[in-house]
Amino acid sequence: MIHTIFGAGGPVANVLTRQLINQNETVRLVSRRPLETAGNNVSWHKADLLNYAEVLQAAKGSDVIYLCAGIVYSVTVWQQQWPVIMQNMINVAKETGARFIFFDNVYMYGLVNGPMLETTPYNPVSGKGEVRAKIATQLMDEAQSGNIKASILRGADFYGAESMNSFFDSMVLAKYAKGDKAQWIGKPKMLHSFSYIPDCGNAMYLLGQKPESDNQIWHVPTATPLTGVQFMELAADVFTTKPRYSTINKLMLQLVGLFNPLVKGSVEMYYQYDHDYIFNSDKFEKYFNVKPTTYRDGIVELSQTLFKK
Repeated sequence: MIHTIFGAGGPVANVLTRQLINQNETVRLVSRRPLETAGNNVSWHKADLLNYAEVLQAAKGSDVIYLCAGIVYSVTVWQQQWPVIMQNMINVAKETGARFIFFDNVYMYGLVNGPMLETTPYNPVSGKGEVRAKIATQLMDEAQSGNIKASILRGADFYGAESMNSFFDSMVLAKYAKGDKAQWIGKPKMLHSFSYIPDCGNAMYLLGQKPESDNQIWHVPTATPLTGVQFMELAADVFTTKPRYSTINKLMLQLVGLFNPLVKGSVEMYYQYDHDYIFNSDKFEKYFNVKPTTYRDGIVELSQTLFKK
């Protein structure tokens, strides 16, 4: 079996890679920039996801293809590039006959009153959400027509990435690790779900092992949501500091966004932080008989690794 990971080198891809290596699988890592490889059955291939010839060359002979890519956090870039990337991946799945698993987020659901389920209809309220709805529909239409074997795995807001791209990592855990005051985006009394990066990568691995799971949407095993206040109290307890925090409202984000493109790109997603954000993963947990990492266990693990003093 040859497992090919597009978007290799990212946090979810790294966990998936380690799992596959541990099981002595043959792994191809595909990215634009060279990656270090460890193991006899691991190789690196260069490809630009926007270049179909390069994508096809990297994918030839694959049994399972995974897409764990992230691109520049700009709605304009997403509108231009994501449909092209997805069409390239669909075409390569057709050409090679490989199974295809796409790691996705929840932007296409928009503002949901209650839990987000795999069956939640798409109702995006942001430009990025519209793009995600478009490419998810693009993919599942092909799968349901029998043209390819494909599935989508969705995660909630994540934490536990070396890249520190998560606000929970950078604005809460990293702050408490140094004894500083945390910052919380939006209303800290609202419920919020966070998917743990190791759980995301492990879920990708499990889907890759089960062809029967194809042609469906799945949610990463994710612990029951807490309020922002509860998250900060829990994190402060783990880091043995006081749960001090300040909040960032939408206006503050907009002002910072004038000088910071990444923050500017997050303003349209503010609705996720001033309403309850409840992510349900019962389907995956029951089918694979797995449980998500608890928030305490995840934060303790990070305190001993990523945020080790």
